[in-house]
Amino acid sequence: MDRDQIRTTVLACLKTIAPELEEGEIRPDRPLRDQVDLDSMDWLNFLVALHQKLASTSPSPTTAS
Repeated sequence: MDRDQIRTTVLACLKTIAPELEEGEIRPDRPLRDQVDLDSMDWLNFLVALHQKLASTSPSPTTAS
């Protein structure tokens, strides 16, 4: 996954939590948490959604043949 794909995925997950957010408002040179106005539960929901989209799984060594 390249940088643009990651950015697209991050923004898509963020927009599910904060649909009013404009993509142009997010600057890559500033921490994301400082740029969005989310309460702690919304931030956690965003992180969970992001983890579900970006997390890769690998087979367990005990189940691999």
